[in-house]
Amino acid sequence: MVGVEYDAIILAGGEARRLGGRDKPGLQVRGKPLVELVAAAVPQAARLVVVGPPRNLPGAITTREDPPGGGPVPALRAGLAEVTAPYVALLAGDLPFLRPEHVAALLRAAAGEDAPVRGGSAAGAVLVDDSGQAQWLAGVWRTAALRAALAGYAGRSLRGVLAPLEPVRLALPGEPWFDCDTMDDLRQARQGEPG
Repeated sequence: MVGVEYDAIILAGGEARRLGGRDKPGLQVRGKPLVELVAAAVPQAARLVVVGPPRNLPGAITTREDPPGGGPVPALRAGLAEVTAPYVALLAGDLPFLRPEHVAALLRAAAGEDAPVRGGSAAGAVLVDDSGQAQWLAGVWRTAALRAALAGYAGRSLRGVLAPLEPVRLALPGEPWFDCDTMDDLRQARQGEPG
């Protein structure tokens, strides 16, 4: 893996309206809560920051967005306040197929190791789904770039703050971007076959 220090932020709050308000990151896949599966994808993170209600994740720093349930931008702000490493993995708490090798590929792309980027590293790297759409909660970013983008951003859209940073977009096998927004998604995750 890349010799670059990184922290990880997992956004594990939200209202999960399409799941009837259930605690989505706490739902079980392969006998573990989704948020634990995501945490297992970042074993080399110097700090693991979980934004949302308290979770049983040893060693994790738990924080809440202000106001609680305020959305992904306030959640990112709260998580980023706990980050000290030069890079940060920004991840949803419901990615059952994300693995350490996917995060490593994102980190290499963000650091410019796989394909050199003008001026060194990119602002970040995100996974794209099968249709080529960026998955904003499945990426690795330069911490300084995220802080600068948030400092001048007053909107509520995660895409609005991240897209202008023009991250490297990665399509990786295994559908690591697959998230569990609906009961059908959850069933597919439990069967081990996305999409």
